[in-house]
Amino acid sequence: MIARELIGVAEVPGGPPLRLFRRGDDFMIVLDRNELMSTRMFGSEVALGTMACDRLGHAKAPHVLIGGYGMGFTLRAVLGRMPTDARVTVAELVPGIIEWARGPMAKVAAGCLDDPRVTVTIGDVGDVMAATPGAYDAILLDVDNGPDGLTRDANDGLYSKAGLVTARNALRANGILAIWSAAPDPQFGRLLERSGFSVETVKVRARENGKGATHVIWFAKKR
Repeated sequence: MIARELIGVAEVPGGPPLRLFRRGDDFMIVLDRNELMSTRMFGSEVALGTMACDRLGHAKAPHVLIGGYGMGFTLRAVLGRMPTDARVTVAELVPGIIEWARGPMAKVAAGCLDDPRVTVTIGDVGDVMAATPGAYDAILLDVDNGPDGLTRDANDGLYSKAGLVTARNALRANGILAIWSAAPDPQFGRLLERSGFSVETVKVRARENGKGATHVIWFAKKR
């Protein structure tokens, strides 16, 4: 068994720190004893990107907002689906996450942060949405653990009625709000509907080979 090596610690505004571990060629981002993400299981993060883009159709010069860089799997999936005239804004609250992507995890990032279509904003995605009404064809949220958060209490506001209305206002006509969650939450799906969206709930596996834990993605179309 290869020992797990601590690579770095990143401070989270208003929450406990994140820790980056490496075991052989694999990386893990951990909060306390909870493994939030790893390079071994990223199928649902890829699905968040590809399935959201597929639901956009042929939007002209699409602008996508991604809330939470994570390990970049969703960003790379979006870039693989988006045309050359697209714009992708990444809002990441934790500066250390981006530092890891450009440092020890540069091979995993595979240059996605340097793609000319990409702009990185360090800050709360909720603030970004509030400041840019009508700006996006799609908003992809992979923040904390979904509506049942772990990292910081302030993230709960993203998934409140007020937070969802902010997201809706930041979308263009017929825009898509895609939200990743570690677990099902029928009550949250109903809240999306009451917030002005038509909702599709999709279950996806954690691993790209169709195995692993079942995660949920809500695809909410602005009405």
